[in-house]
Amino acid sequence: MNEVSTIAVVDDDGAVRASLTGLLETLGYRVRAYASGQELLADRDLQSLHCLLLDMHMPGLSGTETRNRLDEWGIVLPTVYLTAHGDIPMAVEAMRRGAIDFLQKPYQLTALIEAIRRAVRSCGAQRDSLARRAERAQKLARLSPREKEVLALLAQGLGNKAVANALGIAVKTAEDHRAAVQRKLEVRSVAQLVPYAEDLLAGDLGTPP
Repeated sequence: MNEVSTIAVVDDDGAVRASLTGLLETLGYRVRAYASGQELLADRDLQSLHCLLLDMHMPGLSGTETRNRLDEWGIVLPTVYLTAHGDIPMAVEAMRRGAIDFLQKPYQLTALIEAIRRAVRSCGAQRDSLARRAERAQKLARLSPREKEVLALLAQGLGNKAVANALGIAVKTAEDHRAAVQRKLEVRSVAQLVPYAEDLLAGDLGTPP
């Protein structure tokens, strides 16, 4: 990311929030600090965040409950969990659910900085992927039901004659459908059709949240 990344710090300990905010601003990040999971969730600009530093144990919503809510909303926000009471099962569960890292206080500064950098990179990659998927979904919506059938067959490597046989149509009709598919999806080769066919088979035909 070329833009200055914004880090969310969520911890009910004011001293921890102040310390992390000062450190991250010194490193060149923008910081938004929250005293609770509820405060974070009330922010209407979550999509402008690039990394979440989240305390596991807080009054009200726990770190896990806060992360679950973000998942329900479809918010892409790579998370680094911070806790003074960590244990192995908790760490394993956090990593299984996609956490970038799980750091126990007092954490090593180098480990924290590296985790944040990985989170920011991951955020950029995930959001780029979602943007590409959304663009493909918009193009897929241009296809007729028959053209979608042709797309799925072409992506399997079938030629015009095989597509025609599979669908019970004339070869010329299959050729016309193929040309229409490539024109509407703005691709030139069969290889470029594969991601669209994968989205089609997955039922991912709409813009993701």
